[in-house]
Amino acid sequence: MSSGTFSSPLFVRRAAYIVQEIASPADAIDFLNERPEDRRDRIYEAALRACFDAYKGRILASAARYTFFRFGEQVAILKDATSAMQWLAACMSGGGKRKYRRRSRM
Repeated sequence: MSSGTFSSPLFVRRAAYIVQEIASPADAIDFLNERPEDRRDRIYEAALRACFDAYKGRILASAARYTFFRFGEQVAILKDATSAMQWLAACMSGGGKRKYRRRSRM
């Protein structure tokens, strides 16, 4: 396995109805950098440091994944893969959006 990806992705809740897949240290870094500064603590710092170290090849991606997983548990943002996949599948199938056809003009 490449050190640049996680063995299996993690799914985190970004907002009330938004779930994001985290599949690599780079994904995790992007996610963590968007966290408000007043909500950053030691576990956040540890996760960010581990993800940077994995991104630069200093540690294995599995170590960064574990640290990010622990961060996700601590702040209660983890979603289980089964429910996340069902949600993603619903979005990809159109999610109930009404499609309009353009009428031809004669």
